[in-house]
Formats: sequence, C-alpha cells, structure tokens
Amino acid sequence: MAAGYHAAQDGTNASFELFVRELPQSRSYLVTAGLDQALSVLAEWRYTRDEIQYLRSVPALRSAEPEFFDEYLPRFRFSGEVWAMAEGTPAFAGEPILRVTAPLGEAQLVETALLSTVLFQTSVASKAARVTDAAAGRPVIEFGGRRAHGVDAALYASRTAYLGGCSATSNTEAGYRFGIPVAGTMAHSWVMAHCDELTAFERYMALHGVDSVLLIDTYDSETAAQKIVAAGLRPTAVRIDSGDLASVSVAVRRIFDAGTLSSTRILVSGDLDEHRVAALVASGAPIDGFGVGTALSTSVDAPALSGVYKLVEIVREGIATPVAKQSLGKQTLPGRKQVWRVGESGTAAYDVVGLATEAASPCGLPLLECVMRDGRRTGSAPRLCELRAACTAKRLTIPESVRRLSAPGTYPVTFSAALVELARKNGAEVERSGGPHDVG
Repeated sequence: MAAGYHAAQDGTNASFELFVRELPQSRSYLVTAGLDQALSVLAEWRYTRDEIQYLRSVPALRSAEPEFFDEYLPRFRFSGEVWAMAEGTPAFAGEPILRVTAPLGEAQLVETALLSTVLFQTSVASKAARVTDAAAGRPVIEFGGRRAHGVDAALYASRTAYLGGCSATSNTEAGYRFGIPVAGTMAHSWVMAHCDELTAFERYMALHGVDSVLLIDTYDSETAAQKIVAAGLRPTAVRIDSGDLASVSVAVRRIFDAGTLSSTRILVSGDLDEHRVAALVASGAPIDGFGVGTALSTSVDAPALSGVYKLVEIVREGIATPVAKQSLGKQTLPGRKQVWRVGESGTAAYDVVGLATEAASPCGLPLLECVMRDGRRTGSAPRLCELRAACTAKRLTIPESVRRLSAPGTYPVTFSAALVELARKNGAEVERSGGPHDVG
C-alpha cells in the first residue's frame, strides 16, 4: 500500500485512530500502555540498504516505481503528529487511545507496529491492575519472564506490569533497562543440586545475607521451616510455590513465630491470578506478598484485544473529509476525536467521546494529548515511576463498582451531539450507554 500511495503522490493527509472495539468479558476497563515504545518506533523508523534490496525482490512490489526504492524508502522518516492517552490511563471500548495524522502512506505504513505494541502492553498493564487490586496492598512481584512469548515480550511485560501496579520484577534485564526494582528467590534446582536442603539454605544465605528469600517447598514446606528455625537462620522471607498456599502459610507462620522469626515474611507463588490472590487475601492467610507469572506476562484470560487502527479523516487540498467504515458489525465513527472524562470529588462519572474540533468541556478532562509533532516527541518521556504513580491515582478515580473483579458495573461512555450528528450524516450508527452530551 505504501508503494501505491507513493505512486499517487496527491499530497493526501490522513488521520487514523487506534481503539478497542469491545472489552474482553473478563475486563471492565483497560489500562493504556506501550506509548513510549510506540513513539520510539516512529521516531527511529528507517530502512537499511539490505532491507530495501529485499523489498525489491518481493513479487507484490515488482511493479513499484523505481523511485519508491531509490528515493522514498532510503529517505523515509515519520513526519506525522500523534495524540494519545498517557500510559496508565483507564480506557474503555470505543475510545481512541491514540491518533496519528500524517501523509497517507506514512500513517498507513505504521499500523501494524502501533497495534502490536500498544495492544500487547495494554493487555498486560490491565491484567496487572487487576492482580494488584486483588492483593489489597500486599506487594506483587512479576515472575512471568519464562512464560512470556519471547524475550522482547518478557521485557515489555515486566515494564507494563510495573506500570500497572506490580512492585518489582524478577527480570534483571528489565530492571536494568527500565529502572524497575528487582526481586527474586532461589530456584528449586538450587536446593536439589545440594546434598541436603539445609546446606542449600546456608550456602545461599552465605552469598546473599539477611536479604535472602528461601524457597521452602522443594520437599516439604513445614519441615523446611523447622530446619531454618533450628539452624538459627534469619532470612528476610521465604517463598512457598506449591500445595494449599493458605493452610501451608498458616503452618509456616506458626513455626516462625514460635522460633522468633516473626519478622520473616511469607511470599507465595504458583499459577496465581487475580481471583486466586483475592481468595487468599479473603481467607486471612498470613501471606505478605505474591509472585505472579504466567497470568501476568501473557494476560492469560484476555491475551488479545479487539484493537483496530481505522481511517477517520482525509485531507485533500486543504479540505478535511470525515470518513467511516459502514460494514455491518464493524462500523466506525468519522472524524478526529477527543475523549473527555467527567466527574467530581475525585470520582469519574462518565466519558464523552466528541470531535477534536469541539470546544473543551468546562467540567471534563481531555485525555488525548499531543505527544509527537513533525515526527518528534513534544517533550521528554515521563519516568516510569511517575507513570506508575499516576496510573494508581487514575485507577482510583474509576468507581469501585466498575473496578471490582466479580460482576463489575458498566462505566458510561457517551458521545457528543456533534459526533452523533456527523455519524448520522455519514450513515453510521452510534451505540452508547447514555444519551448524547454537549461537550462545549
């Protein structure tokens, strides 16, 4: 398509919007993520000589004009404008998370990169928010590297899990790249490689001192706890990775408290998700923290979002024309849009999706901001720790009835009267959970 748009050379500009059509059944809201990497991808988009040579050999491109390979691709730089919700923002179905305005060929060319980057990371951040909510203030460590779908996926899953509320990661590469606190424990293989369990504990603590977290379920958790007390070891924590985590943690806590190890914390892991974490918290088990892996790094119950990147406006010879897809079941809304979050006293009441050209709402907060202009970021990238803190604060503005894990309520997303009228003129239907609202 890029070759076709280049051949046309009609100076057409276009706006595309990235949004999620429907929330997964297991999600009542999303937490946006992936913007930082997406902007880096756009800013650094280049074609090497070898890549261009390969593209010349692709059968579908054999009829492309020589200038496409000789001039357009070697000189390609993304020159467009991007508006987006900040990472860590709660979002809902039908709301534009990101908007690209650029020459038509450029805007189309970056579609796949933006979708794969933003949707995957949004899936993980949304899952992390649910797990950390379920933990009710107890720390959650992201353990998902070995179950992620590749090395790069593991790194960005660690980043977005931290953004979504996790306190640390076991992935030291992610800690190095993104400044995430790193935490972890020994493996079962460490225990099994030694002649006995106590020797494994003693050698581990000789290396790591009182900060050691000992894995005690290789053979029997209660017996291991008794060995730790009898040997006078004082680890900062132990981890239990199997068995009935609630009852085993109670037994281990009793052993430690009787043996003057009341300050030694108990961490648990093992195929945990938000529902198992919530059940353990509700049981009153003396668990001080959770390690969550597969469920986080793969967003296992909602691994793919129904995200799309759709053309909403064409500009030819300075004249803007809103456009919309009208096929049954996959209709889109025309025009460049903004999302306003309306509420009071720190609680969001509803969102309004309106046209970007409408006057700002006096009572609503606009969620999309200009983050790239002329292919360059409009400011420095926010620090991840700042995004994480802001994410936590923004999530708390969403009503608890919407955020709860079981039978959540529906958050109202409405559409401005101007957008409804424009959609009507374009032959599109507008589905909404409330009536139209005037934005201005």
